[in-house]
Amino acid sequence: MSDDTLPEADRVEGAPHPRETERLFGQSQAEAGFLEAYNADRLHHAWLMTGPRGVGKATLAWRIARFLLATPIHEGGGLFGDAPPTFDTLDISPDHPVAHRLLARSEPGMFAITRSVNEKTGKLRDMITVDDIRGLTHFLTMSAAEGGRRVVIVDAADEMNVNAANALLKMLEEPPALTTMLLVSHQPSRLLPTIRSRCRELRLTPLEADDMTAALAQAGAEDNDDPALAALSSGSVGEAMRLTRLGGLEMYQEIVGIFATMPNPDRPRALKLAEAAAARGAENRFELLLTMFDTFLARLSRTGATGVPPLPEAARGEAEVLQRLAPNPHKARQWAEIAQEISSRTRHGQAVNLDPAALVLDTVFKITETALR
Repeated sequence: MSDDTLPEADRVEGAPHPRETERLFGQSQAEAGFLEAYNADRLHHAWLMTGPRGVGKATLAWRIARFLLATPIHEGGGLFGDAPPTFDTLDISPDHPVAHRLLARSEPGMFAITRSVNEKTGKLRDMITVDDIRGLTHFLTMSAAEGGRRVVIVDAADEMNVNAANALLKMLEEPPALTTMLLVSHQPSRLLPTIRSRCRELRLTPLEADDMTAALAQAGAEDNDDPALAALSSGSVGEAMRLTRLGGLEMYQEIVGIFATMPNPDRPRALKLAEAAAARGAENRFELLLTMFDTFLARLSRTGATGVPPLPEAARGEAEVLQRLAPNPHKARQWAEIAQEISSRTRHGQAVNLDPAALVLDTVFKITETALR
């Protein structure tokens, strides 16, 4: 199987890979933080990109890699004591040789670590293993003789198993010369404290509506200016792409429609939704459906706590349903509690391979029970 046909753990299906994404929207503060350190000649050997999934952490990591590998190392001093140049952008021309080599995955100074493919099954592993880190050791040994900068991206660092994390920690404790490590992390609390302490953090935030629209247009998403898409994706381009690809907007509309008839929810409609989630090959849609239920309950809780439904509406008639089911803070607490219970029940059900349709109907039942309480 060639590199072009292997699945990539760091690519959102239907979207360009982060190495192929030219512009990064909505994260100017994080970019400025890196450039400030670079211009002051305080380039840290390890950086931790944190923030919600899908807001551009991997894109920033590849932008930094492209910048570092394409920017000559300033020797300092010189005959006339020339000052190093300063930079106000990470932009590198797409015609630059480094940009071409990165796209072709042939840049000798670049090494990317993601969940690798199990050769026996042809599927991605669940974790980054110590063998993946051993590949980094070989890369650093071989590339040291060539000189120049080297950049390592780990995406996502949260996915390292214990042995892999300990192997990477040894490299962070004794960083190789002219090597910059960029760790992408959706949940930094899952990393070893010793790994976090050896990295400088760049925190990325959810995108505002205009930046979201621009980022989705760049990724080739349809209906990229739909207010419902922005509402349900919570400022995450990656999540918006998943919603678009798997029909998330229609799915959420069905959930709102089912509970619009409370106290007697539309059971045939719920059964149809459950059966669709249980269809063979619909695992990704089922996972998204569970996320949509979580989102619905979160928006219910917020409505009760604040007294007003979140804006913009994520489905037709949503505001009326939310206000009717969560009229006060007391009800908001009930919805928050049931959200935790449902999440725990569904994740346990997945772990023991319960029927997806049964899990969906159980979720509908629990929400109905709380509404009637």
